[in-house]
Amino acid sequence: MTALQDVALTNLGRVLWPRVGFTKGDLVAYYEGVVEALLPHIAGRALTLGRFPAGVNERGFAQTQCRGRPSWMATRTLRLRDGRLREYCVVDDRRSLLWVANQSAIELHPFLSREVHEEPTHVSFDLDPGPGTDPLDCCRVALRLCGVLSGEGLESFVKTSGFSGLHVQVPLNAPHSYAQTKAFARALAMRMASEDPDCITDRMRRSARTGRVLVDWTGNDASRSTVAPYSLRAGEFPTVSTPLAWEEVEAAREPADLWFEAGEVLRRVQSGGDTLAPALGLHQRLPD
Repeated sequence: MTALQDVALTNLGRVLWPRVGFTKGDLVAYYEGVVEALLPHIAGRALTLGRFPAGVNERGFAQTQCRGRPSWMATRTLRLRDGRLREYCVVDDRRSLLWVANQSAIELHPFLSREVHEEPTHVSFDLDPGPGTDPLDCCRVALRLCGVLSGEGLESFVKTSGFSGLHVQVPLNAPHSYAQTKAFARALAMRMASEDPDCITDRMRRSARTGRVLVDWTGNDASRSTVAPYSLRAGEFPTVSTPLAWEEVEAAREPADLWFEAGEVLRRVQSGGDTLAPALGLHQRLPD
């Protein structure tokens, strides 16, 4: 057991990604390495933790209740759809991040609202390739979405999902209700699908997705969380949901151009900082 500031780190040699021998110690080291880039995107937000104590080849679970937390750990209470209250973990500082990492919380999924405000700070679109499509198709749709948003006077940002899709984020940081943001996202996804029905769908059912990229607007809800930028993903490899410059999306020529593992993300952050940082202070309003 290793102690680091009030955080006891245990079983650091346990392998969480068996295919590449990536251990729990490697996970802790990765999160410590990206702490300055990651924290501003999750601070003050309730988190759903994707925990995989036995590694990614075994069953994991989504932890919502912040059980076993130390006394200094911040929490946030949210009301569930059935009326029950649940106390979620909030990661505001380095030791809190290391504590959740020590729980083998591979994935961090923050809600769209921050602190006590029940208002989303951004609109989120999840671009998911259907059967017969690939990440490059998501790039084309993401660039089209960026253009549509620009036409509405809105700046947008993009990151990989950490798997095969892309996430496009529209920062607001100004008062909007979930009803407003969800209606906007739904209307825009419907518009894109109607303009290019052979390549884009806004329908969730599998039969509608073959050969098309899904523009998923449904995450814009008070009850939903989305994987954080710089979060690891519980796949075969230790991939990361990685912020990109739009120029990188435009330049992508093969799916590998959108595949980033932990070590490469650490190097990106060390050399170029947080590509998504400008979104944190950008104030925008949705069109009426």
